[in-house]
Amino acid sequence: MTFDPFDVVVVPFPFADLNEKKRRPALVVSSVSFNKVHKQTIFAMITSTKNKWSSDVVIEDWQEAGLNVPCKIRLKLFTLDNKSVVRKVGKLSKRDEKSIVATLVDSLTTQQPLEDSDSA
Repeated sequence: MTFDPFDVVVVPFPFADLNEKKRRPALVVSSVSFNKVHKQTIFAMITSTKNKWSSDVVIEDWQEAGLNVPCKIRLKLFTLDNKSVVRKVGKLSKRDEKSIVATLVDSLTTQQPLEDSDSA
């Protein structure tokens, strides 16, 4: 089974120590073609924790996204096999999609052009 970008799903989220996993909501951030070709999906963590990272994106329409409480998207990215997804619970609203795309682009692209190693 494959999922669309911005789907909110439940997955066994790997903790930092990798010895423990809990079922948590996550956001699909990879494309359908990536998910199909690799049989894997790239996710971002969804959390309701009170502590904040500067790159967190608050999910304004959290109920539409299928969440039970207000949450934010945290750019803790991870990849799992498609078959690891427990279920889909919702989808981000268009305004929440725009917010996370802007944050992903800002966080994952360089602000300055890379130097050409041949010209150095």
